[in-house]
Amino acid sequence: MSDEYEMSYARPDSVEGLLQRGRGLGAVRALQDPRRSAVLVYDGIRRDWRWDQTDERSLYLARLVHDLDLSPTPIVDQLAGDEEACLRACEVLELLALAGSVEAREGLRAYVRQGEHWVRVLESISAGWPAEWWEDLGDVARARIGAEAELPWFSEPWTRFGVEVQSHPFVPRPSLAGLSTAELLALLADTRTEDATKVDALRALNGREPAEGLIPLVPSLGTSDGRRPLPLLGRAVECLGTLAVPAAHGWAQEDRPWLAQLGADVLVDHAGPEALPGLVDELVEQWTARTWCGPDRTARRLARFGPDASGAVPYLRRFWLGTPHSYERAAYLETLAAIDRDGLEYVYTESLWDCEETTRLLAITSAPTSPETLGRIAVLRDDPMETTEVRAAARARLVTPIGRLS
Repeated sequence: MSDEYEMSYARPDSVEGLLQRGRGLGAVRALQDPRRSAVLVYDGIRRDWRWDQTDERSLYLARLVHDLDLSPTPIVDQLAGDEEACLRACEVLELLALAGSVEAREGLRAYVRQGEHWVRVLESISAGWPAEWWEDLGDVARARIGAEAELPWFSEPWTRFGVEVQSHPFVPRPSLAGLSTAELLALLADTRTEDATKVDALRALNGREPAEGLIPLVPSLGTSDGRRPLPLLGRAVECLGTLAVPAAHGWAQEDRPWLAQLGADVLVDHAGPEALPGLVDELVEQWTARTWCGPDRTARRLARFGPDASGAVPYLRRFWLGTPHSYERAAYLETLAAIDRDGLEYVYTESLWDCEETTRLLAITSAPTSPETLGRIAVLRDDPMETTEVRAAARARLVTPIGRLS
């Protein structure tokens, strides 16, 4: 979230608050009152309302601009702002161009010719647009790149334009995928093995059946400064499942914070019914403190208890309705479905308009069959701005033994 503005979210039941949070209901209500909603949509592009960088907004906002038939001009004008404002506008304009906006497309092309942050914009449009939309900008790129302080890092579009790029300061390491599990464990156990190689070994193990031989090695797999686990160790331990539980009791008592936390995580992930009240209390405390980062993990742990976790339902619903951290919404929806599906038909329907791809995918799979939902899923299937995964899921939902519903 940008520090340029002091962020204060509007009420989660207002159109403004819904749009700030990327809720599907916000899009639906905005479409019911286009005139009043226009300023809120533009504000969502001008100011970064994402709680953190994992949250998605560009497609949500671009779709609103398109569906409300708003002018792209204010967004094109935003390209002249600082780098963050420019790139937020660029992401929305890229999508609008894919949906057929000539003004959006030409606005970005003009910016490459004259704008300050043109390198980032050119790299972005080359990744998202057909080559014929930008490859004629090669002369501009070659003429302008000499004035930049350093050479670009990415290969596209520069190698196509014959522009030198910076070489990456690393030598690719050989893949460890061909080693046996025993050989990978031996690498991890050898104190002479470099950390980078150990990470590669963990990556190779994570694609295989759980290796019980990893368990006694876990305490030795911290970083050299002793402050954190090696990357991918947590995933490797998670793959061990209940096999790690006996050792986790000892890890949880360790003086090293990272190992104690890893042990505690394993124990709570595989706890019996006795852990349920504590998890519900944890979720209540997170709601009371308005802790927006992390309750999704608590929610996923609660999902394992199914209907027995019914005491968490009111708080899961509150988090789903009120969190500004849109990335976590899918976890609340999945957990509610595991505990109590009552009333979720409406939630799934609303989520077809949600800003998060993961939430839209859940909705496509689970929304009730009705003319409204099938119509919306058909829109997602055919939307050139939509992600490949969502379009594919929408096609799959709309195909039945008697043909395609659309």
